[in-house]
Amino acid sequence: MTTDRRHLKVAVACTFFVAVMVGAAFASVPLYNLFCRVTGFDGTPSIATVEVVPGLKVGEREITIRFDANVQSDLPWTFRPVQRTMKVKVGEVVTAEYEISNESDEATVGQSVYNVTPFQGGGYFTKIDCFCFTAQPLGPNETRRIPVVFYVDPEFAEDRDAKGVHVITLSYTFFNAKASS
Repeated sequence: MTTDRRHLKVAVACTFFVAVMVGAAFASVPLYNLFCRVTGFDGTPSIATVEVVPGLKVGEREITIRFDANVQSDLPWTFRPVQRTMKVKVGEVVTAEYEISNESDEATVGQSVYNVTPFQGGGYFTKIDCFCFTAQPLGPNETRRIPVVFYVDPEFAEDRDAKGVHVITLSYTFFNAKASS
């Protein structure tokens, strides 16, 4: 085999390797998010459709849900839970509310991301409706209450790894949606 041919093979192999690695880098975030949603890994809650809810059985085990609210520094909002904690039974469909306020004289748009801790509760925490699914526009100095409808899956009560979990924290952070687009 000639030297030129060997160099060509190495160049093609390197190009192919680089292309695969670049593709893997671009695909890693969506694939990781999909993995977390399917498995509940890293405290990612499930999202239920309304058709699933009618078959829920409310259990005896009670759990405290703690609500946390944060705002990224470049968004001129205040954001707080209306109720800091709430006791719920597993399988019980519950609505909690947060309050958002635009503290500026200009219209703004915020988008929230969320997390559920501890991770043993994340796969069982199921949101039916949530303000985090869409961007939230607020007019100048506007204040609004926004709901999140959720339940803790009854299977949570049967999971031996979750036996010591008595508090689940639902945490949201709003960021400036216009700045990220």
